[in-house]
Amino acid sequence: METVKTNVNVDTTVELHRALNKQVADWSVLYTKLHNFHWYVKGSNFFTLHAKFEEFYNAAAARMDEVAERLLTIGGSPAATLREHLALTGIAEATGRETADEMVEALIRDFRTEASELQDAIEIAGSLDDKATEDMLIGLKAEVEKDAWMLEAYLGR
Repeated sequence: METVKTNVNVDTTVELHRALNKQVADWSVLYTKLHNFHWYVKGSNFFTLHAKFEEFYNAAAARMDEVAERLLTIGGSPAATLREHLALTGIAEATGRETADEMVEALIRDFRTEASELQDAIEIAGSLDDKATEDMLIGLKAEVEKDAWMLEAYLGR
């Protein structure tokens, strides 16, 4: 089990824990939002989006778990209640009134936000020389950027 070096700045370690907890919260809210979209999507692209949203919510659950377990590994405590997740996240919940295209647009924004937040966390992990966390976050960022790109391509951009 890898641990962060003990001579690092305690404030930076707390900052990394906070950034990882934000990721846990964001993926939790996205998981629920993606279920909403999966259940309520309508229109001529129903079959395509219904299946894609399911793929995305399964990925969101795996991402949340991966980040939470890494946080535990490095001595942090992942947020584990819906109340904590809603307090920490910047991801807007679904309204239940979105059109199919609005659902896709919302996810593009959410995934772009995640990519930016992941970059911030990557830099914090790098400053702590926590290569394992940094590597995990880089991989997540690449996945999220690809997800956003695919949704943009779906919209014809």
